[in-house]
Amino acid sequence: MSDAKHVPVLLDRVLDLLAPSVAGDRPVVVDATLGLGGHTEAMLTRFPDLHVIGIDRDPEALSRAKSRLAGFGDRVTYAHAVYDEIADVVRGAGFETVSGVLFDLGVSSMQLDLAERGFAYAQDAPLDMRMNPEDELSAADVLNTYDAVDLAKVLRYYGEEKFAKRIADAVVAERAKEPFTNSARLVDLVRDSIPQAARRTGGNPAKRTFQALRIEVNDELGVYRRALPAALEVLAPGGRIVVLAYHSLEDRITKHEFARVTTTDVPRDLPFVPEGHEAKFKLVTRGAEVATEAEIEDNSRARSVRLRVVERVAA
Repeated sequence: MSDAKHVPVLLDRVLDLLAPSVAGDRPVVVDATLGLGGHTEAMLTRFPDLHVIGIDRDPEALSRAKSRLAGFGDRVTYAHAVYDEIADVVRGAGFETVSGVLFDLGVSSMQLDLAERGFAYAQDAPLDMRMNPEDELSAADVLNTYDAVDLAKVLRYYGEEKFAKRIADAVVAERAKEPFTNSARLVDLVRDSIPQAARRTGGNPAKRTFQALRIEVNDELGVYRRALPAALEVLAPGGRIVVLAYHSLEDRITKHEFARVTTTDVPRDLPFVPEGHEAKFKLVTRGAEVATEAEIEDNSRARSVRLRVVERVAA
């Protein structure tokens, strides 16, 4: 198990960006994607007055984070929930508003490390990919029940897979012989479905298919579309939301939602903004920040990260 995988992406930058929002009395930050607790551990260490509400839908991740963060005692509140339930979680923890929210999107290092969870295409494992093992839909269910058209849509949209139709047609033909249960068979099918010339670049050709299935199984984009506006609503004036996105579709959702809340409805040619029409939020980052070469060298997961931050300026 590589320690490099467990280094939180852009950790110092995230802490610096959150610092102004947690300078007041009894600050509270929601770590909406607690995972193994790396970001939370760093926040609690740097900001001694901070309370963190850690949310994760994966009970295994919560268990491991609780062990890691045990030394911080009651400075952490844990919630087994999907992060689009953020408003209910915050109220359930006894707070009306929070000083900050962190979203570190995508699959966690722990989920990739546990072969039996089926997230990693590099090792043969059951085709599961559920972030919460209590959910009903697994990757095997998607492969064995979706028709070719719907499966191709999933692969094309969520995986940005050029050969989605070829792969989907091959899956439907193969499952008629025997249902899909393990990842190695899918990896072989994807490789055989893609023209040889296209296999030479971009790493493992199964990467896009596995990403697409994971997003579909966990409704990741639907959950995030609901979670981000909910997080903006529970943010106190002066509070910040920090988003680390690793997929162009996640980053697009962030960009559009941040643009919506930082734009006034007043015509541009009006010389002043009438009272009550001011934007309630302002952008802290201009565009998306990316990782430095040094960061990528230390942590390969940082290669695709896009960081965006917004701050609430008015109630």
